Amino acid sequence: MDRRSLANIYRLGIKELWSLYRDPVMLILIAYTFTVSVYTAATAMPETLHSAPIAIVDEDGSALSERIVTAFYPPRFAKPALVTVAEMDPGMDAGRYTFGLDIPPHFQRDVLAGRAPAIQLNVDATRMSQAFSGSGYVQQIVTGEVDEFVRRYRTTTILPVDLAVRVRFNPALEKSWFGGLMEIINNVTMLSIVLTGAALLREREHGTIEHLLVMPVTPTEIMLAKLWSMALVVLVAAACSLLFVVQKLLHVPIEGSIALFLTGATLCLFATCSMGIFMATVARTMPQFGLLLILTLLPLQMLSGGMTPRESMPKIVQDLMLAAPTTHFVELGQAILYRGAGIDVVWKPFLCLLVIGCVLFAMAQRRFRKTLGQMG
Repeated sequence: MDRRSLANIYRLGIKELWSLYRDPVMLILIAYTFTVSVYTAATAMPETLHSAPIAIVDEDGSALSERIVTAFYPPRFAKPALVTVAEMDPGMDAGRYTFGLDIPPHFQRDVLAGRAPAIQLNVDATRMSQAFSGSGYVQQIVTGEVDEFVRRYRTTTILPVDLAVRVRFNPALEKSWFGGLMEIINNVTMLSIVLTGAALLREREHGTIEHLLVMPVTPTEIMLAKLWSMALVVLVAAACSLLFVVQKLLHVPIEGSIALFLTGATLCLFATCSMGIFMATVARTMPQFGLLLILTLLPLQMLSGGMTPRESMPKIVQDLMLAAPTTHFVELGQAILYRGAGIDVVWKPFLCLLVIGCVLFAMAQRRFRKTLGQMG
């Protein structure tokens, strides 16, 4: 590539940046995507239990039942509401309680006598996130209080093995640590496709693509100009979001090199921006492009390993998603930002992104040339 081609790519890229600057809707979308959207994804839907409403029916009135009642306290549970048996079901039907615990009569006496009394736990399954994790917490609390109470009155068998759990990379299991970073990765993919596709469709709708056809520029130069300009915008926005929203606002520690992560993001942007150009040559209007975007983004985000581990997916899905750039971007992003991995660990996803990007660029280039030939 000679000096003149590089100059053309540079000037056309500057033109794309000015076009984006004069598009307030796109600027608002970029700002929202890497600020409010990241913060919301990290904090709006916590999987950890917080202030879950619980009602307790204490039919025993013993020291043990009182211990169980007082074991439920904030922040995981709201202060327990002591109700009668007749009040529990109407309260859960009205949505006032997520959990209803019924301690039967003579509970303490039966426990100390070595019997196995049953405690009824009612769970409102419509509150899915609280119901799933909260039922486990309730069982642990009740079991722990009973075991501790029984040891004061009789000898119990203590297991000779003590399981020590060590949680690495996220000791408190904070969802915001995961949600914020994964939202940045997903938004890099989404916004790169949207910006490059919209830039090409904007040229077609405004009629400026015909002006480019009569200029001494090649289709490859036009593509590369759109690639570097839109990728630069997304890269800068992602870096600012990582530094100011994730680190400063959400207080999420970054273990690895941000520069290495942004290098991997650049390779992913090369692939996804090429994908955006290819989709823009298939679609004729922005509404058509929007429909294609939905069909493309949903599998990329849901099956790339960002929402659920790839190991839990069917084998055929795992193999198919190896051709998607987001799969390797999620892999290197988690390794670098969470586990502090270096290039010796993530060189494989880097190489895969480079290969996928070259293939997608070649496909987009061929389709773009064909489209310009039909217009000419």
